[in-house]
Amino acid sequence: MNRRLFLRSAVAAGVSAAATQSLAAQFAALTEVSANVNAVTGNRAAIEIEQAAIRELADSLRGNLLLPGNPAYETARKVLNAGIDKHPALVVQPNGATDIRKAVTFARERDLLLAVKCGGHSYAGKSTCDGGMQIDLSTLRHARVDAANRTAYIAGGSLLGELDRESMAVGLVTTAGTVSHTGIGGLTTAGGFGRVGRRFGLALDNVRAVDIVTADGQLRHASPEENEDLYWGVRGGGGNFGVVTNFEMALHPMQRKVVGGDLIFPGAMARQVFEAYREHGVTGPDELYCDAYVGSMMDGADSMAGLHFCWSGPEADAEKVFAPFRAIGTPIMDTLKVWDYVELQRSGDNTEPRNDASYMKAGFINDVPDALIDSIANGIEPRDRRAVFLYCQQSGGAIGRVPAEATAFAHRKSVANMFLIVQWPNEDEAGQHVDYIRHYWRDLEPYTDGYYTVDTADESRAVRHGNYQRNFPRLMSLKKKYDPTNLFRLNANINPAA
Repeated sequence: MNRRLFLRSAVAAGVSAAATQSLAAQFAALTEVSANVNAVTGNRAAIEIEQAAIRELADSLRGNLLLPGNPAYETARKVLNAGIDKHPALVVQPNGATDIRKAVTFARERDLLLAVKCGGHSYAGKSTCDGGMQIDLSTLRHARVDAANRTAYIAGGSLLGELDRESMAVGLVTTAGTVSHTGIGGLTTAGGFGRVGRRFGLALDNVRAVDIVTADGQLRHASPEENEDLYWGVRGGGGNFGVVTNFEMALHPMQRKVVGGDLIFPGAMARQVFEAYREHGVTGPDELYCDAYVGSMMDGADSMAGLHFCWSGPEADAEKVFAPFRAIGTPIMDTLKVWDYVELQRSGDNTEPRNDASYMKAGFINDVPDALIDSIANGIEPRDRRAVFLYCQQSGGAIGRVPAEATAFAHRKSVANMFLIVQWPNEDEAGQHVDYIRHYWRDLEPYTDGYYTVDTADESRAVRHGNYQRNFPRLMSLKKKYDPTNLFRLNANINPAA
């Protein structure tokens, strides 16, 4: 939300005497600091921030400082998982790297608990917090494409749809997720799967350079030629090293028209669906993106199993590629067609916003054995007021041809990221739904090898550290160098005190 929209929402909410105040006066009133602010440190110790310091921070920013009671604060603090309801002590909405430097310095000097929000997709709610500072990057969005050099420059708070729109306008593309309102920062620093990932690599494989504000408040440029250790760590180390203000990403030529959509079958055919996925999806050409899934809706109706596709190769070859999947049987829904790639990237947007509470477990799989397929098919239990969704998002191809030590992302041998989600009406008690998923996951977890860091909520320190595999010692060294006090801890955290 930029300042103009911030002011507009405040006026609409009924700021007193708005009709007679200047815009500057309205903004001043909204950021009025009337008392000291109660907050917490990174270790959750209670502290009090003096009124004068808050006022000084507000005056130093070109962007917004939001406190509880401001209408824009309520928007900023929320994430897409409605089961997460946290209240930061203050929210900074920067309009540039200088604002981020000031916010980070303010938080470090007071040892504030610090959260960074880009798109707000974190299932675990790591982009907001209770009692700390939230840096909300929604005011830092922009994408620019240099077509001649096949390079995109994307501000750190941008959403993936902005990148897709600008790059495809000139016939170029890079891997950018599957939901257009995902934030570029969380996706790219953790990995970055997507519909063209098997062809062009993970999003982080396409990062040429970043600008990043580290815990000491400095803005650093990281690339193969400058701060190369930080460049390595940002590509897979998530938010552990700072706030990325700008990504420089490689682009690739690709036609706008692709063939994609879903083949959906009754849930009773889940085994056939996942067997076809194993035999023809996992082993398919790089131009084929194929995900397998099974799920049930909140109305308790029978479960469904399906395959989602994006074929970015020659259109004339599409039917030959899809023929083995059509041989499964007659689908109850067939949405395969020619799509504009940008529209296909946006096709899941309306199903992604999480108006209900949710919980997720996830792990990478390196193969799809019969026993795993049996466990997947046996675990789905349709029930009223509970939606369950198991999804295998494909990797392999170009993703798997990058050495595990080339970036901080270690899980190069996986064939898919398998995740299991339950959603329920937010007014329900969470326990029964979470317990069901944990029980279901116990049958699946033995087939996993680590997990995608953006998908998880409650792993122990030992599990988090172990998930980085052979890259962990180098990451720990970088954490101690760039964030020795663990200011950036609301992530798949590398704890330098370990």
